[in-house]
Amino acid sequence: MSRSFGSPGRYIQRRGEIARLGEHLASLGKRPLFLIDAFLHDRYAASLGESVQAESRFEKFGGECSDREIDRVTAAAVEFGADVVVGIGGGKTLDTAKMAAHRTNARMLAVPTIASTDAPTSAVVVVYSDAGVLQQAHNLPRNPDLVLVDPEVIVAAPVRFLVAGMGDALSTWYEARANIEAGTMNYISGGFPATRAAVAIARECHAVIMEQAVKAKLAAEAGVVTQAVEDIIEANTLLSGLGFENCGVSAAHGIHDALTVLPEIHGLLHGEKVAFGVLCLLVLENRPQAEIDETLRFCRALGLPTTLADLNIKDDIAAKVRKVAEAAVRGNITHATRAPVTVEDIEAAILAADALGRAA
Repeated sequence: MSRSFGSPGRYIQRRGEIARLGEHLASLGKRPLFLIDAFLHDRYAASLGESVQAESRFEKFGGECSDREIDRVTAAAVEFGADVVVGIGGGKTLDTAKMAAHRTNARMLAVPTIASTDAPTSAVVVVYSDAGVLQQAHNLPRNPDLVLVDPEVIVAAPVRFLVAGMGDALSTWYEARANIEAGTMNYISGGFPATRAAVAIARECHAVIMEQAVKAKLAAEAGVVTQAVEDIIEANTLLSGLGFENCGVSAAHGIHDALTVLPEIHGLLHGEKVAFGVLCLLVLENRPQAEIDETLRFCRALGLPTTLADLNIKDDIAAKVRKVAEAAVRGNITHATRAPVTVEDIEAAILAADALGRAA
């Protein structure tokens, strides 16, 4: 049977690695354009401007991976003549940088400053409206050339981001399993069945977060990099990234995407919404209660959402759940289940997951 596997050219995770960024850039290009999160821009623009031995341009990320922002950054890259785009920041910054690199045929270097999503390693770019409502996802023809992860930078960020990354990583195996059982294709080169390597990676992602999550959270709260923290950073970033791209996503991400139609959830992080989506997926698939209970305990131990109230959905619940369910089915992101689902199926799964969360 045919199969395919995609990955970044290189993945390097090491303490102090951001200080070595200039060394890595030398092999990728001579005119780098840096796109940096607004919160970090001034600090990194100054330090990198002194250390990078190349003529560079620095752009401050506008805050949303929207068509408008992608167009702006692409125009800046063209004007500067960039041959490599360096994204420094969170998932939306990196996605915008990936799209600009693709449009200008430049090399791509991803430097995540938080371990909250698996965007750094993938060729997938998720585009939102300027208001934060999901619009579409692009599958680019190639992954980033290099991903540099500095655990000291990750631990310096608020712990909430690391925990949200665990919520995102939680979905990797469950959604991989859903796709395998449904015979759904992955996101590589137009879609192929998952390789055995990809399935093993998705399983290992789940094993790592179940074993190391609480230890890593406590260590990160203390501001220290331990083996558990290193393992969770790898799981959140590399294992989850390879797992989702090579196996596919399903209803957990589909419900996350649909939730973006509600303004009250826009203050929540991607992985926080995905974690609740995992509970909905398990209900939708009628998985064993023991598995649902284990997932609920995991989310509770980390402070991830398990109820609609945790998602700030506290009034007009029936109407809002209906709106989310309609958006989920309209988005065609629930196809990777063992049977076709309807709006009513999604609606019931959301309300049942909420009830289980409140009862836990």
